[in-house]
Amino acid sequence: MEEIRLNKYLSEAGVCSRREADRLIEEGAVTVDGERAVPGMKVTDGNEIEVRGERVIREEEPVVIAVNKPVGVVCTTSLEEPANIVTYVGYPTRIYPVGRLDKMSEGLILMTNQGEMMDRILRGSNYHEKEYIVTVDRPISLEFLEKMRTGVRILDTVTRPCRVEKISHNRFRIILTQGLNRQIRRMCEALGYHVTSLRRVRIMNIKLGNMKLGTWRRIEGDEWRELQRLLAEGDRKKKRGNHGL
Repeated sequence: MEEIRLNKYLSEAGVCSRREADRLIEEGAVTVDGERAVPGMKVTDGNEIEVRGERVIREEEPVVIAVNKPVGVVCTTSLEEPANIVTYVGYPTRIYPVGRLDKMSEGLILMTNQGEMMDRILRGSNYHEKEYIVTVDRPISLEFLEKMRTGVRILDTVTRPCRVEKISHNRFRIILTQGLNRQIRRMCEALGYHVTSLRRVRIMNIKLGNMKLGTWRRIEGDEWRELQRLLAEGDRKKKRGNHGL
């Protein structure tokens, strides 16, 4: 089996960035075959590697892609759904969507083969940002903007404070740090508005940009490294309990 540095192994397994892996190794949080790992050591897929007691397995090359999902495509891996996003994208290896973007919404959805990374992106306690452009059925009032920003009661809870900016008489931009089911639509409905179109344009540092509807692209290079940095930063904030908009 090919030997690679432990920090690279952890990065490719979707656990963290190489720099964060080095920090975890120095802290003694990583073991190899039951022994405390040391900086610079090399491992293979045959070693039993654990981070804070949890087994890490590098099953395949890490893949993260950004998809500009059209309305009508369903964010599920179930082949029983003819409009499922896995079949729609047709990626040559096994990947699955990171969270959901409902059938009637369009825009950015990430897909990956890295379960650990998916969990870290979706974990609400990490306060990762998701940005949307929303059109509603009537003019937006100052009262509506203020209530959206400070919190709306839906699903037996009150939504977190968030950033909301009016774009035109019936369009606004909203940045959320949580992902309740159909959250934006429910928030608007609770305030007497109906969403006529919803497009997600950013997840953390990944931006939709000028991607054509229905296309996808790999996340790599600087974009990949910044994603790893933000994930590690979110992990640290969670430990400190230090969050904010």
